[in-house]
Amino acid sequence: MSLDDLNREQKRLLKRQGALDDKGAPVRGAPASRSDRERVGPRQYLREVRDEMRKVAWPARPEVVRYSAIVTVTVVVYTAYIAGVDFGLGELMGWFYT
Repeated sequence: MSLDDLNREQKRLLKRQGALDDKGAPVRGAPASRSDRERVGPRQYLREVRDEMRKVAWPARPEVVRYSAIVTVTVVVYTAYIAGVDFGLGELMGWFYT
């Protein structure tokens, strides 16, 4: 897409954002500066991960069991439904084409 493809409103917006100069030519932005923060080593990273994981509100065992049962039953029901529809359509197509 070139500048010729933009309408007046889009060009004004780009000028306000600083992407175009007064003549309408594209302006290159300043290169992204690197962060002054020092990289952490694997040991420090794992320590921070462990600290963050301690802050997580983990569900209780009964809640996990209940949700797992709900998901399992739902998957079984939908699988049976799709298998039934597939079998029915297969029989219907077999009846038409034989």
